[in-house]
Amino acid sequence: MSMPSADEALQRLASGNARYVADTTTGAGRDRARRSELVGGQAPWAIILSCADSRVAPEIAFDTGLGELFVVRVAGNVANTSSIASIEYAVAHIGTPLIVVLGHQSCGAVTAAIAGGDNGYNLNHLLSHIEPAKAKSADPSVEAVVKTNAELTVQELSTRSSIIAGAIAQGKVRIVPAYYSLQDGSVSFLQRNVA
Repeated sequence: MSMPSADEALQRLASGNARYVADTTTGAGRDRARRSELVGGQAPWAIILSCADSRVAPEIAFDTGLGELFVVRVAGNVANTSSIASIEYAVAHIGTPLIVVLGHQSCGAVTAAIAGGDNGYNLNHLLSHIEPAKAKSADPSVEAVVKTNAELTVQELSTRSSIIAGAIAQGKVRIVPAYYSLQDGSVSFLQRNVA
């Protein structure tokens, strides 16, 4: 199977999410036969930088099977050195054409960043990646900062990684910010700021 274009991959995600929201998921690609197919390698057609929140499961929310998504999960879906390196691997070595930065409703990391205070060395370091979104968002609500954070992370991926920036410049990769609603499971692609 050939790799889809970024636009085709985005459409696959939207269609899968529509099935998920409508409770008509297929559950395809999650059986013994699919596991056997993937022993020799992987060819995921979308990279999802998602929050580590247990309520947000990209493979389920997009109704995908094994080997379709390259999922990187970190609290607040932040672009830190490790998450960027993981994404670079999929871009450079697999040729995955689409990156989605998936923020979500009621994000605990964003809530903690807004609240401030001392959360210990490691969590303070992680939350420092969310501070620019907190500062830039015209609306101080958690939901607005979550969306701003996803949009700024899109920019950060292309400015902090020459591998990702090069793939964008060559038309090989597209990055899209998105927002997941815990309420109904829908994903909104935030097209205002797309690389």
